[in-house]
Amino acid sequence: MLMDSFLDNEPMEGAVVKGTVVAIEKDLAIIDVGLKTEGRIALKEFGQAGRDGTIKVGSEVEVYVDRVENAMGEAVLSREKARREESWVKLEEMYNANQRVEGIIFNQVKGGFTVDLEGAVAFLPRSQV
Repeated sequence: MLMDSFLDNEPMEGAVVKGTVVAIEKDLAIIDVGLKTEGRIALKEFGQAGRDGTIKVGSEVEVYVDRVENAMGEAVLSREKARREESWVKLEEMYNANQRVEGIIFNQVKGGFTVDLEGAVAFLPRSQV
């Protein structure tokens, strides 16, 4: 029975999984992803959806599982990392299809700009603008 339980449970660490918002505290969303314990994510990680109240109890969200359990016994989850993973998959598909990528310049650095590509951050040389 012990071996069967190990075979049935896929390792979740390092994966993007769907979770359900079970509660919202001051500036935190408590997410259940089917583990022994829930994880907490700051509402600011959800971007505009966290600020305007779109995230509600019962909402289904995709989150990245950093660790199944930390020192306090909570799951360590991240919405930002999940967005980044989604973005990289989308960027790979667009690259393979030889499509143009659009991004938003949000910072100027030496020699160019920092660009947000829907979650992934990239460097854009000034000569390519």
